[in-house]
Amino acid sequence: IHFIEVMNRDRPVRSTTFQTIPVQQDFITIFWSRSFHIVFIELLEKNYYLTFVKNIYNRSTTINQMIKPSDRCKHINETFNDSIIKLDLIRRIKYYHLPCQMSSSNLSCFYDNIHLCLCYDYYKQRLANCFEFNHDMIFDCSGQNECQNGGKCFQDTPHCPTRSICLCPSCFFGAQCQFSTSGFGLSLDAILGYHIIPNLSIKYQPIIVIISLILTIIFIIAGFINGILAMITFNNKIVRDVDSGLYLFSLSITTLFIMILFGLKCWILIFSQMTIVPNRIFLNIQCISLDFLLQSCLNMDQ
Repeated sequence: IHFIEVMNRDRPVRSTTFQTIPVQQDFITIFWSRSFHIVFIELLEKNYYLTFVKNIYNRSTTINQMIKPSDRCKHINETFNDSIIKLDLIRRIKYYHLPCQMSSSNLSCFYDNIHLCLCYDYYKQRLANCFEFNHDMIFDCSGQNECQNGGKCFQDTPHCPTRSICLCPSCFFGAQCQFSTSGFGLSLDAILGYHIIPNLSIKYQPIIVIISLILTIIFIIAGFINGILAMITFNNKIVRDVDSGLYLFSLSITTLFIMILFGLKCWILIFSQMTIVPNRIFLNIQCISLDFLLQSCLNMDQ
C-alpha cells in the first residue's frame, strides 16, 4: 500500500507498507498516522490500483473504499501504440494527456517505468499529472531485513515499527521465507507450506490444513495399532523361528519409529509456519535430523 503526500513545490513523499488479507475475509483495516493525499494499492508486482485521492488531508478521518477493476492503473504498453512507446521519454511524455482524453476509456491512472500518472479534470478537458515513482524500491525494513531468499520486508509503520512481515518470492515460503520447494516432490513441506497462515490458530487455518491434520492423526493411530499388533504377533518365539519372522519383527519396530517421526515432522512444520516455534537453531536441527531419520527408516523398510 503506497501513501503519497503531495508537497508544494517539492517532490511527492512516498510511504509504503504491506498488509495481508486473511482467507476468511475480503477486506482489511489500515491505521495510518502520517498525512497523505493519494493512496495506491499494489496487489501484485507492478499491478497498481488508485484507491484514494484528496486535495486536503484531514486528520482522524475514516475512509471506506472498495477496489474496482476500473481503478487499475494501466501500463503505457496498454494505452499507446508501438510508435509512441519507442520514443524517448522526453518526446513520449508530451502524449501522456491522450489516454486521459479518450472518451472510450474511463482511465484514472497509468504508469511507465519511471512515473505514475493521474488523470484529472481541468476545466472542460482531462489531463495527466505525473510524478516520479520508484517501481523497484528495495523493501528491507530500514536495513534490518530478516527475510531470506530475496524476500521483501515490510513494517507496519515507517517509524518505530512494532511488526514486520516477509513477502516471499515464488517457490519460497515460511515466516522468513526460509523454506523452499526446490528439490521437493510430494513433500509435506511443499504440499502444506504455502497453505499454513502465520499467527492464526489451527481452527482458523484453511480447510486443506485441517483435513491434512485429521488424515495425519488417522495415519498415526492406524500406524501405531498396526505396529503394536505386529510386534505382539512377531514377538512370539515360535513365529520368529521362521525365516522371515525376525525381519518382520524388526519391521514392526521400524514402522512405529516412522509414525512417530512423521507425526513430529507434521506438527513441527505447522507450528513453525504459524510462528509458534520461532527458534531457528531448533528448526534447522530438526529439519536435518528428522529428514535423515525418516529416510533411514524408510530405507530399512525396503
